Amino acid sequence: MYQIKQNMENSSIIAAIDIGTTKIVAIAGRKNSENTFEILGFGTVPSKGIKRGAVLNIEEAIESIKAAVDTAVNASGIKMSEVYVGIAGQHIRSTKSRTTYALPSIDHEIGHADLEFLKNKVLELGLDPGEEILHVIPQTFIVDNEIGIKNPVGMSGRQLEGNYHVVVAQIASVSNIKKCVNRMGLKVNGLVLEPLASSAAVLTGDEKEIGVALVDIGGGTTDVAIFHDGVLMHTAVIPLGGNVITSDIKQAFNILERQAEELKKQYGSAIFDKSQEEIIISIPGLKGRPPKEMSLKDLSVIIKARVEEIIHAVLFQIEVSGVSKKLGAGMVICGGGALLKNIRQLFSHISGYDVRIGYPNEYLSSELVEEINQPQFATSVGLIMRGLELQSGKNSLQKNYDLSKTIENDDNETPQKSKENRKKEKSDNAASRPSLMDKFKNSVSKFFDEDEDKL
Repeated sequence: MYQIKQNMENSSIIAAIDIGTTKIVAIAGRKNSENTFEILGFGTVPSKGIKRGAVLNIEEAIESIKAAVDTAVNASGIKMSEVYVGIAGQHIRSTKSRTTYALPSIDHEIGHADLEFLKNKVLELGLDPGEEILHVIPQTFIVDNEIGIKNPVGMSGRQLEGNYHVVVAQIASVSNIKKCVNRMGLKVNGLVLEPLASSAAVLTGDEKEIGVALVDIGGGTTDVAIFHDGVLMHTAVIPLGGNVITSDIKQAFNILERQAEELKKQYGSAIFDKSQEEIIISIPGLKGRPPKEMSLKDLSVIIKARVEEIIHAVLFQIEVSGVSKKLGAGMVICGGGALLKNIRQLFSHISGYDVRIGYPNEYLSSELVEEINQPQFATSVGLIMRGLELQSGKNSLQKNYDLSKTIENDDNETPQKSKENRKKEKSDNAASRPSLMDKFKNSVSKFFDEDEDKL
């Protein structure tokens, strides 16, 4: 999969690219013997040609990706050939789907092939023109009248139903992202929705069980993933991020964008400190012009107004999820926006939830921990974690969510083995019926064969 310069031939090494509005991150890592994740190298550069998760300039985007990949390769000694790529943007939407499968017989034992067949039926979901399914994520199952089943493997019944969270993306946006990566000579091994990657890096199993909302505040968008009872309940991409705060500062004070960004990082706060009310900030003027002055209070007022807008948009998505009263772990904030001073306190004050900042350090074991252990790299670390999980072939149903199935992979999977097993079971059941039914055995067997050909 990779050409390794170091002595790592026996290691399972994964590479990933996080394509964001403000930065591009290329990263390589592996899982060590202590069951933690070792980051071998990463590179990050300012993003060009990307806005709110969508590629607006192919050439600029490729240039940024190349710079990040080259940095990661030089740091890790690994030449990448296949990568997992994070995807987000306002073109992403999610929906719910329930599908039903009539089991072959009452004593049929549900297996993984049945679950795959049931999930593949979700791909028949009617979509708007120009859309494709990115992820089909199992939530809960129903076997006959038993509801709320997380893993029905081994159970028996007459009917199996599945509830799924389906993530849908615009085909054109997905194609543009793949094109940028492919033009680098890299193969896209899989696309992963970024808030789900971030949740892997910063959330604990207990938080997902008791209920938690992951809020990833990036440059162009704020991504949300909500869990309860260990199940992914809702995802959303909000078209507001750190860049809108910078834009507001720029327009309010009529300054350059880079000056506005620097003001936000150095002096910005989501909650104004009255002790700093009299502080005045001076910004160098353009050539031959006097410097501009502004109060720290005015800066804070601008920032707070936009952050409050983001918080209310997040709370709306939590309400839509239907579990707003069941988030025992409250919220976890990550992304570059989580670095804004006092943002945790403002989130907690407005929402009423417990709030913490999410760092990916819990799962890391690397010399680069101090450098990579930042909220803005949660997605990048999560992509490595998901890539390693998919590469090792773990069954997604054991964790109640599936990040591995893009539409390209799902189209190639058919439960042929399951069909053959069901055909044999039906024939055996027909043979064991009372003699009164013997004369119908051939026609019944033929009927089942025809039905399976239609599945």
